[in-house]
Amino acid sequence: MNTLINPLHVSRFLQVHDDIALQRGIKLSIGLDFQKYVSITRAIPTKRPTYPNFRPDRSRISPGHGFWIVGIDNNHGVAAVQAARLYDLPHSNFAEHLESLKAFYAEPSEYAHPQDRCTCLAPSAKKMTGKIAYHGDLWVRSDFRGQGIPRVMQGIARGVSFAMWAPDFVCGLMPHRLLEKSIISKYGYSHYEPGGSILQLVEEDIMDDDWINWLDGGELRALVDRHDRNELLSTL
Repeated sequence: MNTLINPLHVSRFLQVHDDIALQRGIKLSIGLDFQKYVSITRAIPTKRPTYPNFRPDRSRISPGHGFWIVGIDNNHGVAAVQAARLYDLPHSNFAEHLESLKAFYAEPSEYAHPQDRCTCLAPSAKKMTGKIAYHGDLWVRSDFRGQGIPRVMQGIARGVSFAMWAPDFVCGLMPHRLLEKSIISKYGYSHYEPGGSILQLVEEDIMDDDWINWLDGGELRALVDRHDRNELLSTL
């Protein structure tokens, strides 16, 4: 996307989501140091380990190419986390990036196990080129679930991604069971498709068969420009 970003629209969009988080008893903050992020997530006993996409020991994230969000409750406990990073793929596409394992490891030849593999069958992923904002590692503590916090976290991640990168696509990967529970609609994605990532990472003890969900850059811009508080509240 090459059109100008309206900073007031972004600010209002983020403020709507931040206000709702505060009303739910969560104070949000954004960080850039992924060493710190991993230290935070490792201390959460009920969260599954952070994937190598967001771990500097396996996948270096250059300055300005990633950020994370942490929500703290009124007792100073971690209530929610999420991470985002930019994949800049002008000569490739997201499907190829996944299948090469470069989405997970900075150097697959160095870090990947010989039996590691990823297959992407989703046709749309093969059309995703340019700047891809990838959102993942979303976790919400059990006592805050059912209050719309995932939608709030996704909103903050989208607003910041738009402001930092104006991406061509924003996407994530999600287990099919979440679609069966209609949770994906609460995350605010317009599109989803099976076969996004059939993944095995042996040393990480990861075996996934995830759908891909996404917005294109125009849909992201329209979402940020609208920043409708009542519309957001109606979806929580």
